[in-house]
Amino acid sequence: MAEIKLNATVRSEFGKGAARRTRRANLVPAVIYGHGADAVHITLPAHELHLALRTANVLIGLEVDGKDALVIPKAVQRNALKGNIEHVDLLTVKRGEKVEVEIAVHVEGELAPGGNLLEYVQNTLLVEAEATHIPESVTVSIAGLDAGDSILAKDVPLPAGSVLAGDEDAVVLQVVSAQAEEPAAEGTEAATTEA
Repeated sequence: MAEIKLNATVRSEFGKGAARRTRRANLVPAVIYGHGADAVHITLPAHELHLALRTANVLIGLEVDGKDALVIPKAVQRNALKGNIEHVDLLTVKRGEKVEVEIAVHVEGELAPGGNLLEYVQNTLLVEAEATHIPESVTVSIAGLDAGDSILAKDVPLPAGSVLAGDEDAVVLQVVSAQAEEPAAEGTEAATTEA
């Protein structure tokens, strides 16, 4: 995964009013934490950050007051109506360090014929990977799966250098048979109207 470079500015104002002023200036308030260091409150350019966060688990190289920091997003708060980024928590990482991240699960192939439905029990998997080689997603083949079949976390093929960090017996995907809605019995319908 490529590293995205962003310039950050240390912020000294806190609170709702300061955050609103920051956002009006097309900046996003953020916090850098990790490795036992004190949290550093910064602002980031909104547009560049929005573009960077299009990639899940993106590796961001920050320049903060002349110092370089390597971070990954841990929590992103968005405005519920507009979708704008309101705040970001960033975790400091080091090259070669292992981190736990959630990666998206994608499927390929077709289920066995017969009107079966695929149910995502988990949309993501918790994996441990090297900070500079975090996979974006995993792909699982569902070809030929029939009703009652399921895929466990331990059955998902992980990219090289990644290991499963969550419960290996957790169900990720399962196939269920499509159920048609039963028509209501005439006698039951009449009894309900009389009561």
